[in-house]
Amino acid sequence: MSRPVRHEIPPRSGAAFTLDRGQRLTVIDPQGEQVADLVAFRRDDLDEVISSGRTIDYASRIFLTTGDPIYSNRSNVLLRIVEDTVGRHDFLLTPCSADTFRIIYGDEHPHRGCFGNLAAALAPYGILPDRIPVAFNVFMHVTVDGQSGEIAVRPPLSRAGDRVSFVAETDLVIGLTACSALQSNNFSFKPIHYEIES
Repeated sequence: MSRPVRHEIPPRSGAAFTLDRGQRLTVIDPQGEQVADLVAFRRDDLDEVISSGRTIDYASRIFLTTGDPIYSNRSNVLLRIVEDTVGRHDFLLTPCSADTFRIIYGDEHPHRGCFGNLAAALAPYGILPDRIPVAFNVFMHVTVDGQSGEIAVRPPLSRAGDRVSFVAETDLVIGLTACSALQSNNFSFKPIHYEIES
């Protein structure tokens, strides 16, 4: 078997590509402490998309790792996590956007964020912005206070070379970013790498 080609997503940008059933997608943090927002759509019916609500509901927990399936809005498994060297990711918070930076950070001229990067990357596949769901935020470290429910975004636990691998359970369109939010990435923007294996 030939070695998979490694692709780079530059800091604060995104990419989209197809993943065939049975293929393995590995998302790699080459420098450490960098989040990658991942979304997935069923290729032959783009109205079927990953669902944080259904996935968390069926898992009965918010922290997902090796062996966990990621369900769609129709309760079908689209992806399955098959390797995870970190064990802490987020499936609660929506992709950062220009509105995020305006509302939370008060930016007067905000970056388009992961949402804008995903919208641009997915447009050639016919996926409009309103179809973009809550992403599986690979490497993102969010804590939740068990009493108050207060959430806090912490520095990612990932170190250089850490990875998460997913296997596609059906043919998919994938959107993937190198996250654009300062707080999510411990205040430093870095690239994300990914590989696809058959």
